[in-house]
Amino acid sequence: MSHSRWKTLHERKLTEGLIEPEDAAEARREIRLSMALAKAVYDRRTELGLTQTELAARAGLTQAKISRIEGSDTVPTLPLLARLAKALDATLNIALNNDDTWVTFTAHRTHAA
Repeated sequence: MSHSRWKTLHERKLTEGLIEPEDAAEARREIRLSMALAKAVYDRRTELGLTQTELAARAGLTQAKISRIEGSDTVPTLPLLARLAKALDATLNIALNNDDTWVTFTAHRTHAA
């Protein structure tokens, strides 16, 4: 089912007073978080001009693992997130609210001598 068709059906259900089951809503929240992280990693990596292989080498991971993270196919552990942030020379920021999630990397500032 295409996203636009799903969105239309979802909106129709909401206007008809049908409520999404909590487990489905929770699954959608988890997917949104995974996708937000994937986008943040991709955006920072490309900002630095790195390939997946180069980022993997910096983080001590495999290119396949970076690909799975950027493809939202895996949810990294906290230690792995710390390694990614260090490899991306950035601070990882995650804000979790009921309906909104933000994941960003803030570049470390380098001080000129």
